[in-house]
Amino acid sequence: MALLRRDSLITRQLLRLLLLHTAWEVGSSQLRYSVPEESKHGTFVGRLAQDLGLEVAELVSRMFRMVSSGRRDNFEINLQSGVLFVNSRLDREELCGQSPLCAIDLEVIVDKPLRIFHVEVEIQDINDNAPVFSVNDLNIFIAESRLPGSRFPLEGASDADIGTNSLLTYKLSPNEHYTLDLQTKNNQITSADMVLKKALDREEASVHHLLLTATDGGKPELTGTVQLVITVLDANDNAPVFSKSVYEIKLLENTANGVLVMTLNATDLDEGTNKDISYSFISYLPPNGRDLFSINSNTGEIRVKEKIDFEAHNIYEIRVEAKDKGNPPLAGHCKVVVEVLDMNDNAPEITISSQSVPVPEDAPPGTVVALISLSDRDSGDNGKVTCSIPPNLPFRLVSTFKNYHSLVLAEAVDRERVSEYKIVVIARDQGAPSLSASSSILVSIADVNDNAPAFPQPFYTVFVKENNPPGAHLLTLSASDPDLRENAFVSYSVVERSVGEQPLSSYISVHSESGQIYALQPLDYEELQVLQFQVSARDAGLPSLCGNVSVQLFVLDANDNAPAVSPAGSVGGSPGPELVPLSAGAGHVVGKIRAVDADSGYNAWLRYEVQDPGAAGPFRVGVYSGEISTTRALEEADGPSQSLVILVKDHGEPSLSATATVSLSLVASPQAVRWDSRPRGVSEGPLVDMNVSLMIAICSVSGLFVLVIVVYVGL
Repeated sequence: MALLRRDSLITRQLLRLLLLHTAWEVGSSQLRYSVPEESKHGTFVGRLAQDLGLEVAELVSRMFRMVSSGRRDNFEINLQSGVLFVNSRLDREELCGQSPLCAIDLEVIVDKPLRIFHVEVEIQDINDNAPVFSVNDLNIFIAESRLPGSRFPLEGASDADIGTNSLLTYKLSPNEHYTLDLQTKNNQITSADMVLKKALDREEASVHHLLLTATDGGKPELTGTVQLVITVLDANDNAPVFSKSVYEIKLLENTANGVLVMTLNATDLDEGTNKDISYSFISYLPPNGRDLFSINSNTGEIRVKEKIDFEAHNIYEIRVEAKDKGNPPLAGHCKVVVEVLDMNDNAPEITISSQSVPVPEDAPPGTVVALISLSDRDSGDNGKVTCSIPPNLPFRLVSTFKNYHSLVLAEAVDRERVSEYKIVVIARDQGAPSLSASSSILVSIADVNDNAPAFPQPFYTVFVKENNPPGAHLLTLSASDPDLRENAFVSYSVVERSVGEQPLSSYISVHSESGQIYALQPLDYEELQVLQFQVSARDAGLPSLCGNVSVQLFVLDANDNAPAVSPAGSVGGSPGPELVPLSAGAGHVVGKIRAVDADSGYNAWLRYEVQDPGAAGPFRVGVYSGEISTTRALEEADGPSQSLVILVKDHGEPSLSATATVSLSLVASPQAVRWDSRPRGVSEGPLVDMNVSLMIAICSVSGLFVLVIVVYVGL
């Protein structure tokens, strides 16, 4: 297109030079017409042939023609009428732009003779173009911190028309923040400024939409508009704001590290970096809250950092600052009150003081043994503590004040039965679940001399052979005293009494410390068979107590007495020989040996026998009766006399014996026999009875001895 326009311009200039040269030689004339732009095809412009003085009938023959300096098709000549008319749409703005005078030069040429006529057709402007802005939307950015009176130049509109049709006026849509200031020169508006008349607040309205209208001076008026999009740029004029000034949070103690306590959210009405908020702690009550909580500077999350202990502090006041990143930065503040809720995480504590130990065993019930104080660092039911001790103890707890108890004696105690008590005091709180603690009190019982020495047996029986050496140990007694120390230190003594005409102390003595009993002199069974006495055991307490025990001392017979024949060497008490009739048959008793033994029992049980059995002849002696009798009928050949040596032995160990010689004379006449084996004035019956009694006594004593031995061994 640019190339074509350039060729057309060159052609037009050459043609113009040629015509000027011809006109210079031939002559020239000029016509002027005017026609409104936008005239339609066929619009009458002028009677060109008539105005040029040409005959219409000659137009064809003279080769009437028109040459346009511009586009040839804008105008055309009707050769039949010679009228100039519009051939195509005329747009003054397209043809001439903003030139004040818009005319199209036409060259009319006729031949025979050649003449050239200059015709100028002025294109008259009409108001066919509305004012036009370069853009539909005009974006304007204004900081909200701009002061009223600030000016903002606006780009004006353009109008393709000219003259009055292009004289523009401007109007701004009604608003409270902006006004329009127009500058004029020579009654024409040269510039338009938008003036800020009221301070902006981006947080109230971040974008303003205004309509700028441009109106031309044509008839009718045409208008053009542009949308003013005014973006209010943020200024850091708003501090971050929390939804509350005080946040109250309840938090269980011992909450694990990292647990979210709460999330703070401060809002900032600004934008961009002016609304970017950073959170931080600025103060703590108490100060150790700094170590217990942490805050995320970006998200505002408050989390547990260390162990939370209700007993250390149950309330924390933390001041939080939210600061934006504007220049200068602004900050908002709030307070977070964290109330720590108690958990039952502390067991009760037991303190035992003022122990009155040891406790005398004669202490009366109600005696205070110890003071017990209880404490629990928890609160509420978690800190309420009850106290108890095991049952079946001679102690009880008495509450004296809140969490204070006395351990008192509930009943009498006996050290000899239980010497000390280990009392476990259990304290339990009322939390859920409950916690407990225990502490032991060792209560020892102090000894009181309340027990007399006691022997393990009610009586003692001791057997001692007679003829013991002086100082022989007879028996050791031992009394026990369940008391302690001096209250249990026992000394022994014999309860003095008379034995016959002698004091008891002449027979025996007791070692005061060991309790050993000694014989002071030899004992003679034949003089004293049983010695009964009491031994006293006394402790060293204040006052002292004593206990007695009976001792039966049986003197055992020793075979220290040989049998005695009474009278010695005689039978029946007669001094002469015994007369035995020859007519005596077998078994005839001719006499009786009488012997006694001062001992007793087996030691006094006598046995008779012929010392020389070969020399006894027709006689024999009763083993236990001592009777001398015939073994067969006597004969004269037996001789006139016989002499028998009778051996009397006891049953002792070793055995003791005595002998008696019996002379027997054999006589022919029975009447001449004088036999009386009884002592004078003593009948035979008592002697026999005495022997029988002796046998019974021996058996009884033997049985009793065996029984006593068995009982003694059993005890």
